Amino acid sequence: MPAGGMEPFFLPVDSGGQRLCLHHFPQTGSVLGAVVYVHPFAEEMNKSRRMAALQSRALAQAGFAVLQIDLLGCGDSSGDFGDATWAAWVDDVLRAAAWLRQRHAAPLWLWGLRAGALLAAEAARRIDEPCNFLFWQPTTSGKTVLQQFLRLKAAADLLDGGAKGVVAGLRAQLAAGRAVEVAGYTVAPALAEGLERATLQPPPRGAGRVEWFDVSAAAEASLSPAAAMSAPAWRGASFDVRQAVVSGPSFWQTTEIEDAPALLQATSAALDEMVAA
Repeated sequence: MPAGGMEPFFLPVDSGGQRLCLHHFPQTGSVLGAVVYVHPFAEEMNKSRRMAALQSRALAQAGFAVLQIDLLGCGDSSGDFGDATWAAWVDDVLRAAAWLRQRHAAPLWLWGLRAGALLAAEAARRIDEPCNFLFWQPTTSGKTVLQQFLRLKAAADLLDGGAKGVVAGLRAQLAAGRAVEVAGYTVAPALAEGLERATLQPPPRGAGRVEWFDVSAAAEASLSPAAAMSAPAWRGASFDVRQAVVSGPSFWQTTEIEDAPALLQATSAALDEMVAA
């Protein structure tokens, strides 16, 4: 299999600061697709770094160019998590896509993991070309993501005997325009508001491909109800939607860093199949 290269760099932004990016690319042959990876929310990003790196390298070896970007306040990018807003994160996805498309004249893919899928779908509405999507365990409702995240605070306080009304209190704090701190992350009202409004809806410019993978450790698992309910809207927007469940751990939230080899194999096979078709 041909080797792939990798180039780390900082992408400057107009408002000041910079975003850490990793550019994976094939070292021989033409580029078959330009893929932007959009990481998940908060600690899920750190838990998923290894899987994202493994898949990015595999795609580069298969002929795809991949750009991983740390969003504002995340990872090694400038700013603090508390500085982040949903709109700023969408802008970062657009910057990443523009940078990649300037260098590779190939079909564009937005690859979102968990809440990253919400960002990918929203960014695509502002991209003036058809997009293909790769979704890993996509979250279909940002409201659910925020609620689950706030419950982490309640769970921590429960151990101290003080969980009653914690989530309601955090929501009241956000509604009053004050940031909240949960599990070491400061969430600004503008980020919480944008996340809560986000839903996994198709962009108006369809005629692309959606490769949707749920991950389950259960034998003979079926698609989640959210996945089954979302597919008709995407097909109605002229997307070719393919959904599958692959075996593996919930690596984005496991205590130890874990791999999901079946997901890596299924993803590479799906994109290879599209190119061959």
